[in-house]
Amino acid sequence: MSRENAGAATKPAALTPRTLIVVWICLLALTALTVSMASLRLGRLSIVAVLAVAAAKSSLVLAYFMHLRYEKVRLYLGFFLISAAALAIFLGLTLTDILAR
Repeated sequence: MSRENAGAATKPAALTPRTLIVVWICLLALTALTVSMASLRLGRLSIVAVLAVAAAKSSLVLAYFMHLRYEKVRLYLGFFLISAAALAIFLGLTLTDILAR
């Protein structure tokens, strides 16, 4: 088997402009949701809600604009676990600061 055939079999499909526009509209909607959540009085839940929306936005950017959607599952899972651990640390430190007030 030649290298050209092996590369063609694993080459991901190109993103269409329609897909990118849909992802962009989703990112705009999530940004509007984040801004609108600033006026809501959710108490301690507001930080968790805003961070959840931020995680959704970052996952869209990682998957589509950084093309991680077409990478191997192990690489994508590794990035997800590292991001989840960083998010847990940030959330834990933020909540300990809030609870200590």
